[in-house]
Amino acid sequence: MTIDKKLENAKLTLALSGRLDTNTSPDLEAALKLDGVEELVFDFAGVEYIASSGLRVLLSAQKAMSAKGGKMLVAHPNEMVRGVFEVTGLDAVFEIA
Repeated sequence: MTIDKKLENAKLTLALSGRLDTNTSPDLEAALKLDGVEELVFDFAGVEYIASSGLRVLLSAQKAMSAKGGKMLVAHPNEMVRGVFEVTGLDAVFEIA
């Protein structure tokens, strides 16, 4: 998986590509430096697959953003990834666009 990180003002965008699984979720967790971040966007346009370990990282990020009154968005998930969010009920937890 590759992570393209872009910080503009208080908006952090992480464009991901590849598989978000047990092997790669620690990389995403390490990239999440949320000091001063008010808006967090995960661009999933290039994500082919997400495992429970990836969902855990997203839940942790959502919790951190909510605690500081921030906003988190999961953008551009493909049909398979969106299906994982729906089956797990996380489509009700995450803002998905």
